[in-house]
Amino acid sequence: MPRLSLPHHRPLRPRQRGVALFVVIVFVMLSMLLALWASRTSLFNEMVVGNDADYQRAFEAAQALLQDAELDIRREFANGSPCTAATCRDLIGAADKIPVDAQEVTPLLASLDTQTTKCRTGLCTKRTGRQDFWNYTSATNPVPADLKAGEVKLEDMTQPGIGARYGQYTGAAQGNATSQANPILQWDAGTAPNQGGWYWIELLRYDDSNSSVIIDPSKPDVLRLNLSPNVAYRITAVAYGRKPNTMAVLQQTYVRQLRKN
Repeated sequence: MPRLSLPHHRPLRPRQRGVALFVVIVFVMLSMLLALWASRTSLFNEMVVGNDADYQRAFEAAQALLQDAELDIRREFANGSPCTAATCRDLIGAADKIPVDAQEVTPLLASLDTQTTKCRTGLCTKRTGRQDFWNYTSATNPVPADLKAGEVKLEDMTQPGIGARYGQYTGAAQGNATSQANPILQWDAGTAPNQGGWYWIELLRYDDSNSSVIIDPSKPDVLRLNLSPNVAYRITAVAYGRKPNTMAVLQQTYVRQLRKN
């Protein structure tokens, strides 16, 4: 008897729709976006921290320049002893010296007034016009319309022989702890004018006709100034950071009082 063959039915498989692949691709893309966002956030934070650290370094350098200018005015070392180093202003034969009596003030101011910048070797007459000269550069656009005679650009002030560097006239060694900790204070003859730090000392005549800060001579507790000569000093310190466009500016007024005999 012949054997009947029954038809063979293969089990039906579910149709592949690729849903799992699509889900995997979506998760991979999300993971890539998260990684990209994390890297960009990390880079941005690093830039912010780096910029802040660079400004703090420039700020500290400007503070050191102010202190160095005070030593220049007092003709002293940092320990209070007289400045006797070969670079001290009184020992290098500089024509411009800090006046010690009234007779030296007028000739010094007259000599400085002949300069285009009104400054020489870090000493200056009182600036005319706007006092924030550090905001007026060759890149200032548009050029201020209210410029007055005697106003100069920052680039003109940061030139050898015009401004003063750290330790240039005080004998402060460039290899000391302060300059080693802050590379902005290190300089040599080849340092560019827009690098490092500078300070300028303006000599301002002081009118002490009332001989007191609080103008009331009738009071016995009035604080009186003992100035000789009658000069106040306005010190401006500019320190450039290690990164472009980083600059710290500090300014203070300094009055040197002499002890009465």
